[in-house]
Amino acid sequence: MLRGAITAAVTPLADGGRRLDEQAFGPLVRFLAGGGADGLLACGTTGEGVLLSIDERRRAAERFLETRPDGFLVAVHAGAQSTADTVELATHAKEIGADAVAVIAPPYFPLDAAAVLDHLRAAAEACAPLPFYVYEFAARSGYAIPVRAIERLREEAPNLAGMKVSDTPWEAVEPYALDGLDLFVGSEPLVLEALGRGATGAVSGLATAFPEIVAALVHDRSAEAGEHVTTLRQRLGSLPFQPALKAILGARGVPVRPDVRAPLRALTDEELETALDAARAVGAL
Repeated sequence: MLRGAITAAVTPLADGGRRLDEQAFGPLVRFLAGGGADGLLACGTTGEGVLLSIDERRRAAERFLETRPDGFLVAVHAGAQSTADTVELATHAKEIGADAVAVIAPPYFPLDAAAVLDHLRAAAEACAPLPFYVYEFAARSGYAIPVRAIERLREEAPNLAGMKVSDTPWEAVEPYALDGLDLFVGSEPLVLEALGRGATGAVSGLATAFPEIVAALVHDRSAEAGEHVTTLRQRLGSLPFQPALKAILGARGVPVRPDVRAPLRALTDEELETALDAARAVGAL
């Protein structure tokens, strides 16, 4: 079962984002674990998962698992456009020894409750008995997963463990705080409120560059950390998120290149300075 502060990890890339940078996985994982994170989610939104090929996603998951220290959790995001690809990725995650699988609702086609239930059930069955988490993010899927679909899945998938909900504000998250399911929030400024209302933890994109801040937020319920994540979200909000985090990692001494997969783009010089200024504002540089 996932717990605490989970990093939504970037995926190290090279050659302008055209290939995985396999040598950078180990230093990244050591940085995250050293910063107090309890684990990571591979190939999610922050990890550019939907832009990678199935083979690349499989290999990235393998590299995260190969380089993790003892006790560090690795969950694999298996969400994809088709059910067949999602099932393939979920099955692979189980085969390589991942700790959990998460799946977002497929984008583009607005699935109704019956269709999304079928999709999620197939993914949960493919990775069973691994803990399975539904990843709700209406801004990325293009629609919200109907709560009744989650309630049915809870009845039909014994390995359904919880949800990662990246929606905002709290009123959009609250309907997914269902009995018997762990709740992880993705919007860091909501973490303290969510923990006070019974959430289990966070799956955080900011944690990939600022693990110590998010760890303090979740583990210590630090008000200062709460102020820092709000500052970071405000200052980084206008920037391309993935290259900004990768640039900050590089500035913090982690050998992750700023490369991202097209059609994502690199930062301009001005944007790079804005990203580094955000890191300086919270004492990370």
